[in-house]
Amino acid sequence: MKKSTLLLTAGLLFGSLFLPSCLNDDDDVNRLYPNALVTVKHAGDKTVFLQLDDKTTLLPVNLTTSPFGEKEVRALVNYKEVDIPSSGYDQAVHVSWIDSIRTKGMVPNLGDENDQKYGNDPVEIVRDWVTIAEDGYLTLRFRTEWGYPRVVHYVNLFSTNNPENPYEVEFRHNANGDIGGRLGDGLVAFRLDSLPDTQGETVKLKLKWRSFSGEKSAEFDYKTRAATPASPAIAAERSVIPLQ
Repeated sequence: MKKSTLLLTAGLLFGSLFLPSCLNDDDDVNRLYPNALVTVKHAGDKTVFLQLDDKTTLLPVNLTTSPFGEKEVRALVNYKEVDIPSSGYDQAVHVSWIDSIRTKGMVPNLGDENDQKYGNDPVEIVRDWVTIAEDGYLTLRFRTEWGYPRVVHYVNLFSTNNPENPYEVEFRHNANGDIGGRLGDGLVAFRLDSLPDTQGETVKLKLKWRSFSGEKSAEFDYKTRAATPASPAIAAERSVIPLQ
């Protein structure tokens, strides 16, 4: 998902990987902001590439290895298209910086034990360009209360096991007692590979969550992603806020 600008919540991006750049001074301000949300992947020949959406691939010509090792993660990135061969990818790009988003799989639905295991503290899902289902992930920008000093918050996603809708999922937030502070935003991405294969069709993915004003839901267009050759196992990445 590409986007030209994003107003950042303070601290949303921290410790981003900045790379040597040959861009001119006129681009310096634009380089401060992410212009895309991507999945960092490895091809069968170990080439690092960026999946921009369900169909578009980017070859980062100034990245010979992934800054996240062999892990597949969702990430915010600032890049610029360059006019050089893209070696079979849709576009060659120069990456100015890239910052990983907390990336994790879904968890089991434990029924009556969900509240105890995953918490049920309120949270708002922010309607934003980074709140999207694409490339087999549900990426969410969420808003909740953060105290100081910050403690670890836990966020998870599980299937509701709705027999009438196998693509219904629930977002859970455990503030770990950290309530009553200032509102702040976080980003998290969930791998949806435990959901039934959509067989190439686009379906409605229903997300449920408990907000500060009660139960809410939203729908996303969702299609099971195509396999990536030699795709590495998903692994959790760092977040700039205390988040698990």
